[in-house]
Amino acid sequence: NCALSPKAAERFAELPSALPGSLPMNPRDLLLLVTVRMPFGKYKDRLIADLPGHYLNWFARTGFPKGELGRLLALMQEIDHNGLKPLLDPLR
Repeated sequence: NCALSPKAAERFAELPSALPGSLPMNPRDLLLLVTVRMPFGKYKDRLIADLPGHYLNWFARTGFPKGELGRLLALMQEIDHNGLKPLLDPLR
């Protein structure tokens, strides 16, 4: 669970609930990347979108946590690995 600011909640509500076609990623996940904070570890309280690539790559090598957090970390690692972080800028 995460608490969204009123502005973020408004942007969240405007996003479609799913992408057309067979893509497994939900566009709302992009907003979660810029609002959810890491709950533990060296980078506790840092936004998932602001985690360093080497930390995301470490999770990719050793295993992501289970559940929503792991799914978001895996998504962020893929975005970072492919140089797509600027896609998140309009959501901040």
